[in-house]
Amino acid sequence: MTTGTIDTAQELAAFLRSRREGLDPERLGLPSPRRPRRTPGLRREEVAELAGVSTDYVVRLEQGRGLRPSVEVLEALARALLLDPGERDYLFDLAGRRRPGITGGAAAGAAPSLARLVGDLSPLPAMLLDYRYDILAWNPEMARLLPGFEAVPPSRRNAMWLCLLHPEMRGFYADREQMLRDGIAHLRAAWAAHPQDRELSGLIAEFATQDEDFARLWSKREVGVNGRGRKLLRHPVVGAITVDFEVLLPLQDPELRLLVYRAADEESRASLDRLCATDVSRPTG
Repeated sequence: MTTGTIDTAQELAAFLRSRREGLDPERLGLPSPRRPRRTPGLRREEVAELAGVSTDYVVRLEQGRGLRPSVEVLEALARALLLDPGERDYLFDLAGRRRPGITGGAAAGAAPSLARLVGDLSPLPAMLLDYRYDILAWNPEMARLLPGFEAVPPSRRNAMWLCLLHPEMRGFYADREQMLRDGIAHLRAAWAAHPQDRELSGLIAEFATQDEDFARLWSKREVGVNGRGRKLLRHPVVGAITVDFEVLLPLQDPELRLLVYRAADEESRASLDRLCATDVSRPTG
């Protein structure tokens, strides 16, 4: 991992190899080979046949020779490799051919109206993030919920940095492994969509060198965004809190993410109420 921008040809090659090697030939109904398979997954010639391209073309793609596949070839490869929608977007981003209907501009900070909306969502904990997971705005309830958040320097107000490297949040998420997998899958997708973003590449390099879990999970090349779910939080003051979360994308700022928590049960609601009972007069961004 380096702090430079992404080498899309090499990452495309590695991604195609990883997905080919992760497929079960029996799942695709392929006949048993005449000779035992030396490596897991499909052979290159099998992928080529399924995608309707030459084996040599697949070999050159997996060697990172700088080819720029057409939209039609990418669609065929995505079908052959059984890619899910997030993986398909990642494939198209790496090839410089984002799929039709997928748009997005650079993260340019929070519009004032969005920052106000975060405050208006009280008493629900809410915050606004960009594609790097930088926290652009938050309300008092979210500040209270995240242990030690208000003492974090502005340069470190990043949701992934908090999860990985902020000592007070080391045990905050009961299922830290899943939290990291979801966050890393999002960061990898963002990395491909913004290959020239040196700040994002620098963040990823920092995380990979300072946290073994991040480095291990990053190497799996999982991609995607989890926009809804449930989390069990372990707060040092009020104990366990179970929250349901929603991630919303503003139509005019699709690179931003509005994250909202809601108590999942009455006990958690009571815990959140106790946590936020005292007045917190802090700015929302």
